[in-house]
Amino acid sequence: MLAAKLLAFGYSGVRQLTIWRPNHMRKIWEMAIHCGWRKRSPVAASLLLAAISVPAQTPSVVKEATVYNRPVLLVGNDKLEVAIVKQGGSMLRIQIQGDPQGISPFGNPELVPSVPDNRKLNGPMVGHFVCVDGFGPPSKEEAAAGLAMHGEAYLQPWKLVSAEKQDGVATVKFTVDLPKFQETFARSLQMVDGENVIYVDSELTSNTAFDRTANWGEHPFLFPPFVERGNTVVDVSGVRSKTRTYPANTRPGTLLKQSQDFTWPKAPGAGGAAFDVRETPTELNGMGHTTTLMDPAHPLAWVTVLNKARHYLLGYVFRREEYPWVQNYMQYSGSGWIGRGVEFATQPFDLSHRDMVELNRMFDTPVYRWLPAKSKIGTRFLLFYAKSPEGMTRVDDVRLENGKLIVEDRASGKTMTLAASRPL
Repeated sequence: MLAAKLLAFGYSGVRQLTIWRPNHMRKIWEMAIHCGWRKRSPVAASLLLAAISVPAQTPSVVKEATVYNRPVLLVGNDKLEVAIVKQGGSMLRIQIQGDPQGISPFGNPELVPSVPDNRKLNGPMVGHFVCVDGFGPPSKEEAAAGLAMHGEAYLQPWKLVSAEKQDGVATVKFTVDLPKFQETFARSLQMVDGENVIYVDSELTSNTAFDRTANWGEHPFLFPPFVERGNTVVDVSGVRSKTRTYPANTRPGTLLKQSQDFTWPKAPGAGGAAFDVRETPTELNGMGHTTTLMDPAHPLAWVTVLNKARHYLLGYVFRREEYPWVQNYMQYSGSGWIGRGVEFATQPFDLSHRDMVELNRMFDTPVYRWLPAKSKIGTRFLLFYAKSPEGMTRVDDVRLENGKLIVEDRASGKTMTLAASRPL
């Protein structure tokens, strides 16, 4: 069409015209045209300029950067910015736009100088990473075949498929090949202007001709200063819980009795007294691992992490049928670099495919999903990150209503309302 308009105006000679589409990082059209003017009226000249004009290029949806010694892509809106690691797809850092403290729930090593660098954010298990297809250690035979802990997706290079912004909605899409599992994983993130929310859609595709079980966990790994002794608390939309079982003599310093049912948040402590697992202890060192079944009475489940002193709140809302379990992993060391994992998953604990098949169900709930032959399964969840109201000390409810995300602390009477225009 453009070539026809140019010829109609008598453009002669030879020159190359390059067209760039806004919001894309690549050249999309090149054409040879003839240059040299025949005498034309001012009106014709104006029409020609209109025909060949290209809208001014807008800023790219993604920006390349380096965060904590890792190449990342930065994606944001007017409320949040997230750094996505190219190798593994982890959401390494989330920050509130304009926040002078710049605190990320996934840890700020630069704000904890008392801890040696070699103790902070090392290896690929950082930020919010996805464990698929596998959440836990491989079997002996799988390890011999080259499988690693927590599947392949967080170890592989992620390919950016597209990045665009339309009508105030930024969308980035990635794919990653899982060669050992013969699967493909795809993930898209959406950020809407004016919202402290990231919407995440994912698909796992089988490239094999047989049905198989799938183990899938979302693994937000949280560190200081967001995780802070005496100030950071975890709340979930469930109460029926269990402590993890470990092989004998493999977990010294365990804070909890093993393989015990309990009602969230009071778990049986190793010393006999009840241990409040929602709190981050002020002094105790050790580790603990629990699971909680999401409330079957509600189609949407949630988990939140609140720093009461600094007034930061991170939360996830997800479909209970896709992620029926939330694992609460606690790692409290004396070094000052403590961590918590709030891992929503298809399974109650980080165990192998074989272990999950043998367990089959817990609390009358499945502990894996089926991935049919040459088919795909998907999930959708959102995360939100914002400053919490002064005086908020816990979360009793999170719900989506009429394009709003409502977070309630009933004890203090505090409510936080965030825009959330996209449904789950």
